[in-house]
Amino acid sequence: MKDKRVALITGAGRGIGRGIALELAKNGFAVAGVDIVYEPERSDSGLFEVKQRMQELQAAFLPLQGDIASLEDQERILHAVEQEYARIDVLVNNAGVAPRERLDILETTPENYDRLMSINTRGPFFFTQKVVNRMMIASDDTRDVFSCIIFISSISAEVSSPSRAEYCISKAGVSQMARIYADRLAASGINVYEVRPGIIQTDMTAKVKEKYDRLIADGLVPQGRWGFPEDVGKAVTALARGDFGYATGMILELSGGMNIRRL
Repeated sequence: MKDKRVALITGAGRGIGRGIALELAKNGFAVAGVDIVYEPERSDSGLFEVKQRMQELQAAFLPLQGDIASLEDQERILHAVEQEYARIDVLVNNAGVAPRERLDILETTPENYDRLMSINTRGPFFFTQKVVNRMMIASDDTRDVFSCIIFISSISAEVSSPSRAEYCISKAGVSQMARIYADRLAASGINVYEVRPGIIQTDMTAKVKEKYDRLIADGLVPQGRWGFPEDVGKAVTALARGDFGYATGMILELSGGMNIRRL
């Protein structure tokens, strides 16, 4: 794989992660995709649907099963990537979950809170730590290759939703995590970015589609449409290519203009 840069993406079996994986592959990256769901017998969804698409693109793809909240799974994942590709140039921390049930902040439970913080925040914190330590001792033939870490957060890092407070708090943690890693790694030549999606059409938002359809129609999103996984994938690809090499710590919001303060 010396002729290709290698990207490792968590939560790659569907939604935003799938969109990122396909866009990176179209741009010449070899991809390792991680997902907690691993069903080799299925080619209509999940990692092995992605693998089929990768074969059509003639792109290298390594599907891996793992729970990003598990430190043991993290080690196993990284060992498999190193065995297959011998390197990691780009890490995309995308895996995340929404609350199983939307509950008011005065009613939500410690179990709900702990689940989201474990998967959305604690998991990527320690996974990034492991990947970065490997990047920093990379062999001489990869040392000059542009390397970066990309955290997929959410507009919920700043936008309040009292019916899913634990999700907002977990994404605020991801945002600060990206900032601190960017600060720590700037002198090491490893750039760190935060990509902050808005309302993206995925399985996660399918349950509230009617609500967001109505809000978008009423003007919530200035550009007047849902975002799509490929919108996020194209942004991540630009960052991974090094198009924003002098912008470590940058927050790139993809929300159709929701970041514009309006009267």
